[in-house]
Amino acid sequence: MKTISIRELHEKTGDWVRRSVTLGPITVTDRGQAVAQIVPVGAAYAINPFAARKLREGYAQLLGTLRGGTDSAQAVSEDRDRA
Repeated sequence: MKTISIRELHEKTGDWVRRSVTLGPITVTDRGQAVAQIVPVGAAYAINPFAARKLREGYAQLLGTLRGGTDSAQAVSEDRDRA
């Protein structure tokens, strides 16, 4: 992973953004501390965060007990009909 300073980024922003496609993520530092990262768009969405998430134990148990319910579109339609 490439690391550059804010000054380098400021001087050649477009160049560094284009280079991130070939170099991969580029870390931007401010006085030696990492403050930002330039990540190519394709790499940012390579893994679906919702598919990779871990469910909390209580929520996973709750999902097992839920069985269907009222469709929200149906509830909205019924509410409109009442008015």
